[in-house]
Amino acid sequence: MSTIVPTREQAFELLKEFNKSDSLIKHALSVEAVMRHFARLYNEDEEKWGIIGLVHDIDYEMYPEQHCVKAREILEQANWPEEYIRAVQSHGYGICIDVEPVTNLEKVLFTIDELTGLIAATCFLRPSKSILDLEVKSVKKKWKQKSFAAGVNREVIEQGAERLGMELDKVIDETIKGMQKCAEKLDLKGIYN
Repeated sequence: MSTIVPTREQAFELLKEFNKSDSLIKHALSVEAVMRHFARLYNEDEEKWGIIGLVHDIDYEMYPEQHCVKAREILEQANWPEEYIRAVQSHGYGICIDVEPVTNLEKVLFTIDELTGLIAATCFLRPSKSILDLEVKSVKKKWKQKSFAAGVNREVIEQGAERLGMELDKVIDETIKGMQKCAEKLDLKGIYN
């Protein structure tokens, strides 16, 4: 069977087939928005980058013990291109799989996945409850508190920034900008509703 280039709609339907959790869907939307933002920065295919960001955790809810491994099976059954499958798998490099991120798309996904969670958590504690007025320094302040969003692997984010050859502050800033574009979908508009 030949591969298909999935549409955003097909990708979202597939995501919802394997993920029912509202927080995981919001995380997927968050990563999608940031991937689209970075695609524009790199002058790459925004649709492809967004779709890969959208489904990056496709197997996480149903198969947490096989995260990034089961994704290949799911996406192959849907006849997705190898490039998309490999990119999805690469975000778990060194954690749950040995597919190393090598392309800009893969490196960005690897870097911003955990970071979107830290940024969202930071927003929820702010008086405005909003990403629209969030600054890098607020995220960096929370970054230093290891007990805050303790599940966020800061080391992965640092490794990713290094792979991208980008300062951590710049990565945080661009990730915030990407998430701001879909603040409403992420319930991160806060007092600006």
